[in-house]
Amino acid sequence: MNKTNIQAVLFDLDDTLWAIEPVLHLAETRLYEWLTQHAPGVVQRESILSLRARRQVLAQTNPAYKINLWALRHAALTTVLAEHGEDPALADPAMEIFTTGRNAVTPFDDVVPGLQQLKLRLKLGTVSNGFADLARIGLAEHFEISIAAHQFGTAKPDPAIFHAACTALGVAPEHTVYVGDDLALDVLGAQQAGLRAVWMNRFQRELPAHVRPDAVCTDLNELAYWLAA
Repeated sequence: MNKTNIQAVLFDLDDTLWAIEPVLHLAETRLYEWLTQHAPGVVQRESILSLRARRQVLAQTNPAYKINLWALRHAALTTVLAEHGEDPALADPAMEIFTTGRNAVTPFDDVVPGLQQLKLRLKLGTVSNGFADLARIGLAEHFEISIAAHQFGTAKPDPAIFHAACTALGVAPEHTVYVGDDLALDVLGAQQAGLRAVWMNRFQRELPAHVRPDAVCTDLNELAYWLAA
């Protein structure tokens, strides 16, 4: 494959630049502790697991919730608060507690040095279906553009969100690499949109036969090496 014409790299965020499971666990725990103090009627009847299950059910009721995960969580909290005799307006401060925890991420060790190395010769951006805030996390300075599904209005694997990022960077899709951990949303989604796709396989998962990424990397050092090779 000719890599001399690659001009830009777009990144997924969760499980690509940091591990998301411990972050969500901590954020949901902090939220639940806050509800214990401010909305005891909820915690008397709901657990963290039951709240998660209710969100999953609610997500099926409106296509917008697949794009806007913040709105999904807010709507689920509003419903649960009202149902259990608490003030639905508490959903706003509750979401601020969750959002603060959601952005308390620790990037993988290779991320900051890797991004610093890559941006010396390539345009960098992000495309994410989540609602992480790169400014709050402290990584925004490494990227020229960042597009989040809940702000853009469609989510990966829709080609439109990949194309919007390429347009914002001023680089054609065929000269752009997308790097992500999700085989369907990131690898197949990017390839169907005309980009190259690198599977970020940090957790040593098996690659199914029907998916053929342009490369497989376990960290940004390997990505930089592949791009330069």
